Amino acid sequence: MSYVKTLRMFMRVYELGSMSAAARDQRCSPAVASSRIAELEKHLGVRLFNRTTRVLKPTENGHLFYRGAGRILEAIEEAEAEVARAGQEARGSIFIAAPLGIGRRFIAPHIPDFKERYPATNPRLRLSDRSVDLMAEGLDLAFHLGPLEDSTLKLRVIENCPRVLAAAPGYIARHGAPKSGQEIAGGAHACLMLRYPGAREHRWTLQTQDGPRPFEISGPFESDDGDVLTEWALAGHGIILKPVFEIAEHLRAGRLEVVAEETPPLPVQLACLCPHRRLRDAKLKLFMEFIIPRIRADLARATEGLQLPR
Repeated sequence: MSYVKTLRMFMRVYELGSMSAAARDQRCSPAVASSRIAELEKHLGVRLFNRTTRVLKPTENGHLFYRGAGRILEAIEEAEAEVARAGQEARGSIFIAAPLGIGRRFIAPHIPDFKERYPATNPRLRLSDRSVDLMAEGLDLAFHLGPLEDSTLKLRVIENCPRVLAAAPGYIARHGAPKSGQEIAGGAHACLMLRYPGAREHRWTLQTQDGPRPFEISGPFESDDGDVLTEWALAGHGIILKPVFEIAEHLRAGRLEVVAEETPPLPVQLACLCPHRRLRDAKLKLFMEFIIPRIRADLARATEGLQLPR
Protein backbone atom coordinates (compact mmCIF):
# COMPACT_ATOMS: atom_id res chain seq x y z
CA MET A 1 0.00 0.00 0.00
CA SER A 2 2.96 2.33 0.54
CA TYR A 3 3.77 2.11 -3.17
CA VAL A 4 0.18 3.10 -4.00
CA LYS A 5 0.51 6.12 -1.71
CA THR A 6 3.77 7.01 -3.44
CA LEU A 7 2.11 6.77 -6.84
CA ARG A 8 -0.74 9.01 -5.66
CA MET A 9 1.77 11.51 -4.33
CA PHE A 10 3.62 11.51 -7.66
CA MET A 11 0.34 12.08 -9.53
CA ARG A 12 -0.56 15.08 -7.35
CA VAL A 13 2.93 16.62 -7.57
CA TYR A 14 2.72 16.29 -11.35
CA GLU A 15 -0.82 17.75 -11.55
CA LEU A 16 -0.31 20.60 -9.07
CA GLY A 17 3.27 21.45 -10.04
CA SER A 18 4.26 21.91 -6.43
CA MET A 19 5.65 19.61 -3.74
CA SER A 20 4.08 21.63 -0.92
CA ALA A 21 0.67 21.82 -2.64
CA ALA A 22 0.72 18.06 -3.21
CA ALA A 23 1.67 17.52 0.42
CA ARG A 24 -1.30 19.59 1.58
CA ASP A 25 -3.57 17.71 -0.80
CA GLN A 26 -2.37 14.34 0.51
CA ARG A 27 -2.37 15.56 4.13
CA CYS A 28 1.29 15.10 4.93
CA SER A 29 4.35 17.31 5.33
CA PRO A 30 6.42 18.60 2.38
CA ALA A 31 9.33 16.57 3.75
CA VAL A 32 7.30 13.35 3.48
CA ALA A 33 6.21 14.27 -0.06
CA SER A 34 9.77 15.00 -1.12
CA SER A 35 10.98 11.75 0.45
CA ARG A 36 8.38 9.69 -1.41
CA ILE A 37 9.30 11.25 -4.75
CA ALA A 38 13.00 10.69 -4.04
CA GLU A 39 12.36 7.03 -3.18
CA LEU A 40 10.34 6.60 -6.37
CA GLU A 41 13.11 8.13 -8.48
CA LYS A 42 15.65 5.87 -6.79
CA HIS A 43 13.47 2.83 -7.44
CA LEU A 44 13.05 3.74 -11.12
CA GLY A 45 16.62 4.90 -11.60
CA VAL A 46 15.56 8.12 -13.37
CA ARG A 47 14.68 11.71 -12.51
CA LEU A 48 10.98 12.44 -12.69
CA PHE A 49 11.17 16.17 -11.96
CA ASN A 50 13.65 18.95 -12.55
CA ARG A 51 13.74 21.16 -9.47
CA THR A 52 14.89 24.72 -8.87
CA THR A 53 14.19 27.01 -5.93
CA ARG A 54 11.07 28.31 -7.69
CA VAL A 55 10.03 25.81 -10.35
CA LEU A 56 9.29 22.09 -10.42
CA LYS A 57 8.77 20.62 -13.89
CA PRO A 58 8.34 16.99 -15.02
CA THR A 59 11.13 15.45 -17.09
CA GLU A 60 10.37 13.45 -20.22
CA ASN A 61 10.50 10.33 -18.03
CA GLY A 62 8.11 12.07 -15.66
CA HIS A 63 5.60 12.60 -18.47
CA LEU A 64 5.86 8.95 -19.49
CA PHE A 65 5.53 7.66 -15.94
CA TYR A 66 2.49 9.89 -15.28
CA ARG A 67 0.53 8.20 -18.05
CA GLY A 68 1.45 4.73 -16.79
CA ALA A 69 0.86 5.60 -13.13
CA GLY A 70 -2.61 6.90 -13.97
CA ARG A 71 -3.55 3.58 -15.57
CA ILE A 72 -2.18 1.67 -12.57
CA LEU A 73 -4.13 3.74 -10.03
CA GLU A 74 -7.29 3.53 -12.11
CA ALA A 75 -6.99 -0.27 -12.14
CA ILE A 76 -6.40 -0.32 -8.37
CA GLU A 77 -9.38 1.95 -7.71
CA GLU A 78 -11.59 -0.21 -9.93
CA ALA A 79 -10.47 -3.34 -8.10
CA GLU A 80 -11.13 -1.69 -4.73
CA ALA A 81 -14.56 -0.61 -5.92
CA GLU A 82 -15.37 -4.17 -7.01
CA VAL A 83 -14.40 -5.46 -3.58
CA ALA A 84 -16.45 -2.72 -1.88
CA ARG A 85 -19.49 -3.55 -4.00
CA ALA A 86 -19.09 -7.22 -3.25
CA GLY A 87 -19.02 -6.45 0.47
CA GLN A 88 -21.81 -3.85 0.15
CA GLU A 89 -19.78 -1.38 2.17
CA ALA A 90 -18.80 2.13 1.18
CA ARG A 91 -15.52 3.23 2.73
CA GLY A 92 -13.16 6.20 2.62
CA SER A 93 -13.19 9.96 2.09
CA ILE A 94 -15.42 11.66 -0.47
CA PHE A 95 -14.28 15.13 -1.50
CA ILE A 96 -17.31 17.13 -2.65
CA ALA A 97 -17.56 20.69 -3.99
CA ALA A 98 -20.72 22.74 -4.41
CA PRO A 99 -21.85 26.36 -4.87
CA LEU A 100 -22.64 28.10 -1.59
CA GLY A 101 -26.41 28.30 -2.10
CA ILE A 102 -26.76 24.70 -3.26
CA GLY A 103 -24.40 23.34 -0.63
CA ARG A 104 -25.94 25.13 2.33
CA ARG A 105 -29.55 24.42 1.40
CA PHE A 106 -29.59 21.02 -0.26
CA ILE A 107 -26.37 19.09 0.46
CA ALA A 108 -25.03 19.95 3.91
CA PRO A 109 -28.32 19.08 5.71
CA HIS A 110 -28.17 15.52 4.32
CA ILE A 111 -24.48 14.78 4.97
CA PRO A 112 -25.04 13.58 8.59
CA ASP A 113 -27.74 11.15 7.39
CA PHE A 114 -25.40 9.76 4.73
CA LYS A 115 -22.64 9.37 7.32
CA GLU A 116 -25.05 7.58 9.67
CA ARG A 117 -26.08 5.19 6.90
CA TYR A 118 -22.49 4.60 5.72
CA PRO A 119 -20.33 5.11 8.82
CA ALA A 120 -17.09 4.01 7.12
CA THR A 121 -17.27 7.01 4.75
CA ASN A 122 -15.90 10.50 5.44
CA PRO A 123 -17.69 13.15 3.37
CA ARG A 124 -15.61 16.34 2.94
CA LEU A 125 -17.72 19.26 1.71
CA ARG A 126 -16.17 22.39 0.19
CA LEU A 127 -18.48 25.30 -0.63
CA SER A 128 -17.62 28.15 -3.00
CA ASP A 129 -19.32 30.09 -5.78
CA ARG A 130 -16.13 30.12 -7.84
CA SER A 131 -15.46 27.57 -10.56
CA VAL A 132 -13.50 24.52 -9.40
CA ASP A 133 -11.12 22.19 -11.21
CA LEU A 134 -11.92 18.65 -10.05
CA MET A 135 -8.64 17.14 -11.20
CA ALA A 136 -6.34 19.91 -9.97
CA GLU A 137 -8.08 20.19 -6.59
CA GLY A 138 -8.34 16.47 -5.91
CA LEU A 139 -12.15 16.42 -5.83
CA ASP A 140 -14.24 13.28 -6.30
CA LEU A 141 -17.37 15.07 -7.49
CA ALA A 142 -18.78 18.56 -7.77
CA PHE A 143 -22.24 20.06 -8.01
CA HIS A 144 -22.30 22.66 -10.77
CA LEU A 145 -24.86 25.36 -11.49
CA GLY A 146 -24.54 26.64 -15.07
CA PRO A 147 -23.18 25.55 -18.46
CA LEU A 148 -20.45 22.93 -18.49
CA GLU A 149 -17.30 23.58 -20.49
CA ASP A 150 -15.12 20.59 -19.51
CA SER A 151 -16.22 17.63 -21.66
CA THR A 152 -13.79 15.24 -19.95
CA LEU A 153 -16.13 14.96 -16.95
CA LYS A 154 -19.14 12.71 -16.56
CA LEU A 155 -22.27 14.79 -16.09
CA ARG A 156 -25.51 13.78 -14.41
CA VAL A 157 -28.23 16.40 -14.78
CA ILE A 158 -30.26 16.94 -11.60
CA GLU A 159 -32.64 19.74 -12.58
CA ASN A 160 -33.12 22.74 -14.85
CA CYS A 161 -33.75 25.51 -12.34
CA PRO A 162 -35.86 28.54 -13.30
CA ARG A 163 -34.36 31.96 -12.60
CA VAL A 164 -35.75 35.48 -12.21
CA LEU A 165 -34.63 39.08 -12.02
CA ALA A 166 -35.72 40.58 -8.72
CA ALA A 167 -35.47 43.72 -6.63
CA ALA A 168 -36.72 44.99 -3.29
CA PRO A 169 -39.88 47.14 -3.10
CA GLY A 170 -37.74 50.04 -1.85
CA TYR A 171 -35.53 49.93 -4.93
CA ILE A 172 -38.59 49.75 -7.21
CA ALA A 173 -40.18 52.73 -5.44
CA ARG A 174 -37.07 54.84 -6.11
CA HIS A 175 -36.12 53.65 -9.59
CA GLY A 176 -39.21 52.02 -11.08
CA ALA A 177 -39.79 48.42 -12.12
CA PRO A 178 -38.17 47.61 -15.47
CA LYS A 179 -40.32 45.48 -17.76
CA SER A 180 -37.54 44.06 -19.94
CA GLY A 181 -33.81 43.64 -20.38
CA GLN A 182 -33.75 46.64 -22.69
CA GLU A 183 -34.73 48.84 -19.73
CA ILE A 184 -31.97 47.35 -17.56
CA ALA A 185 -29.07 47.38 -20.03
CA GLY A 186 -26.56 50.17 -20.48
CA GLY A 187 -26.47 51.33 -16.88
CA ALA A 188 -30.14 52.30 -16.69
CA HIS A 189 -30.47 50.23 -13.51
CA ALA A 190 -28.11 49.12 -10.75
CA CYS A 191 -27.36 45.41 -11.23
CA LEU A 192 -25.76 43.31 -8.51
CA MET A 193 -23.19 41.02 -10.09
CA LEU A 194 -21.68 37.68 -9.18
CA ARG A 195 -17.99 37.95 -9.99
CA TYR A 196 -15.00 35.76 -9.24
CA PRO A 197 -11.43 35.58 -10.62
CA GLY A 198 -11.58 34.65 -14.29
CA ALA A 199 -15.27 35.50 -14.67
CA ARG A 200 -16.39 36.84 -18.02
CA GLU A 201 -17.69 40.30 -18.84
CA HIS A 202 -20.84 41.59 -17.17
CA ARG A 203 -23.67 40.15 -19.25
CA TRP A 204 -27.05 38.65 -18.48
CA THR A 205 -28.55 36.40 -21.14
CA LEU A 206 -32.33 36.87 -21.21
CA GLN A 207 -35.16 35.38 -23.23
CA THR A 208 -36.62 37.71 -25.86
CA GLN A 209 -39.16 37.31 -28.66
CA ASP A 210 -36.21 36.73 -30.99
CA GLY A 211 -34.58 34.13 -28.75
CA PRO A 212 -31.89 34.35 -26.05
CA ARG A 213 -29.93 37.61 -26.11
CA PRO A 214 -27.05 38.88 -23.94
CA PHE A 215 -27.51 42.29 -22.31
CA GLU A 216 -24.58 44.38 -21.07
CA ILE A 217 -25.24 45.37 -17.47
CA SER A 218 -23.46 47.39 -14.79
CA GLY A 219 -23.89 48.28 -11.16
CA PRO A 220 -22.28 49.59 -7.98
CA PHE A 221 -21.57 46.27 -6.23
CA GLU A 222 -20.19 42.83 -7.05
CA SER A 223 -19.23 39.80 -4.98
CA ASP A 224 -18.15 36.17 -5.39
CA ASP A 225 -20.75 35.13 -2.77
CA GLY A 226 -24.31 34.82 -4.10
CA ASP A 227 -25.85 35.19 -0.64
CA VAL A 228 -24.13 38.56 -0.24
CA LEU A 229 -25.82 39.72 -3.45
CA THR A 230 -29.18 38.65 -2.03
CA GLU A 231 -28.58 40.70 1.13
CA TRP A 232 -27.70 43.75 -0.97
CA ALA A 233 -30.85 43.29 -3.04
CA LEU A 234 -32.97 43.01 0.12
CA ALA A 235 -31.44 46.28 1.30
CA GLY A 236 -32.58 47.96 -1.90
CA HIS A 237 -29.21 48.40 -3.62
CA GLY A 238 -30.11 46.89 -6.99
CA ILE A 239 -31.43 44.08 -9.16
CA ILE A 240 -30.24 40.48 -8.89
CA LEU A 241 -30.43 37.52 -11.26
CA LYS A 242 -31.11 34.44 -9.14
CA PRO A 243 -32.38 30.87 -9.29
CA VAL A 244 -35.88 30.94 -7.82
CA PHE A 245 -35.01 28.42 -5.11
CA GLU A 246 -32.44 30.82 -3.60
CA ILE A 247 -34.89 33.66 -3.05
CA ALA A 248 -38.24 31.81 -2.87
CA GLU A 249 -38.85 32.76 0.77
CA HIS A 250 -38.24 36.44 0.01
CA LEU A 251 -40.57 36.34 -3.01
CA ARG A 252 -43.33 34.76 -0.90
CA ALA A 253 -42.89 37.35 1.85
CA GLY A 254 -42.81 40.28 -0.59
CA ARG A 255 -39.29 41.29 0.41
CA LEU A 256 -38.29 40.86 -3.25
CA GLU A 257 -40.39 41.28 -6.39
CA VAL A 258 -39.85 39.88 -9.87
CA VAL A 259 -38.95 42.49 -12.51
CA ALA A 260 -38.35 42.45 -16.27
CA GLU A 261 -40.88 39.64 -16.69
CA GLU A 262 -41.06 40.24 -20.46
CA THR A 263 -37.46 38.97 -20.78
CA PRO A 264 -36.83 36.41 -18.03
CA PRO A 265 -33.43 34.75 -17.61
CA LEU A 266 -32.82 31.33 -19.08
CA PRO A 267 -33.13 28.41 -16.64
CA VAL A 268 -29.83 27.20 -15.23
CA GLN A 269 -28.77 23.56 -15.20
CA LEU A 270 -27.84 21.93 -11.91
CA ALA A 271 -25.67 18.88 -12.45
CA CYS A 272 -23.33 16.53 -10.63
CA LEU A 273 -19.87 16.16 -12.20
CA CYS A 274 -17.41 13.33 -11.72
CA PRO A 275 -14.16 12.28 -13.44
CA HIS A 276 -14.82 9.25 -15.66
CA ARG A 277 -12.25 7.14 -13.84
CA ARG A 278 -14.12 7.61 -10.54
CA LEU A 279 -17.47 6.31 -11.80
CA ARG A 280 -16.91 2.76 -10.56
CA ASP A 281 -16.10 3.89 -7.02
CA ALA A 282 -18.81 2.36 -4.82
CA LYS A 283 -18.91 5.18 -2.29
CA LEU A 284 -19.36 7.84 -4.99
CA LYS A 285 -22.17 5.93 -6.67
CA LEU A 286 -23.89 5.44 -3.32
CA PHE A 287 -23.50 9.10 -2.45
CA MET A 288 -25.02 10.25 -5.75
CA GLU A 289 -27.87 7.76 -5.45
CA PHE A 290 -28.48 9.04 -1.92
CA ILE A 291 -28.21 12.79 -2.43
CA ILE A 292 -29.70 13.47 -5.89
CA PRO A 293 -33.31 12.41 -5.08
CA ARG A 294 -33.12 14.49 -1.91
CA ILE A 295 -31.90 17.56 -3.82
CA ARG A 296 -34.77 17.19 -6.30
CA ALA A 297 -37.29 16.91 -3.48
CA ASP A 298 -35.82 19.92 -1.66
CA LEU A 299 -35.89 22.00 -4.86
CA ALA A 300 -39.56 21.14 -5.40
CA ARG A 301 -40.43 22.11 -1.81
CA ALA A 302 -38.45 25.35 -2.03
CA THR A 303 -40.40 26.59 -5.05
CA GLU A 304 -43.77 25.06 -4.20
CA GLY A 305 -46.69 27.40 -4.77
CA LEU A 306 -44.68 30.03 -6.68
CA GLN A 307 -45.61 31.01 -10.22
CA LEU A 308 -42.37 30.28 -12.05
CA PRO A 309 -41.19 31.78 -15.35
CA ARG A 310 -41.37 29.56 -18.42
